[in-house]
Amino acid sequence: MEVILKTDVAGLGYKNDVIKVKPGYANNYLIPSGIASLATDSNKRMVAENIRQMAHKAAKLKQDADALAQNIGDLTLTIGTKAGETGRIFGAVTAIQVADALKAKGFDVDRRKVVLKESPKQLGDYSVILDLHKEVKHEIKISVVAE
Repeated sequence: MEVILKTDVAGLGYKNDVIKVKPGYANNYLIPSGIASLATDSNKRMVAENIRQMAHKAAKLKQDADALAQNIGDLTLTIGTKAGETGRIFGAVTAIQVADALKAKGFDVDRRKVVLKESPKQLGDYSVILDLHKEVKHEIKISVVAE
């Protein structure tokens, strides 16, 4: 019996896959629990249309991420923080501070998309990766200075 998966199922397949399973498994577990639906012609056409629309949305998101990465370019952010005489800062520079500094420059980047290679705990220059899209990663420099 052919069914279309509505969610990812370990060992069976991924969302929108058309798979063959035994009728008892489909009728007694997959379909009643909402994990799958029957693979009729109309359902197959609907899934194909959904996949086409998702591909279009994904292309738009990637294009927006590429444009943002080009606008940011080789930006160097300066982040001021309190530091001791030895150059060690109190606490550490976080992704929130980097996202706020980017927002101050006019770039709206979510803090969850900021990846610090190492947690800056000293004054100096560091490298930060912006994970804008699964295929678009952009590296910028931050300079941690004493206030």
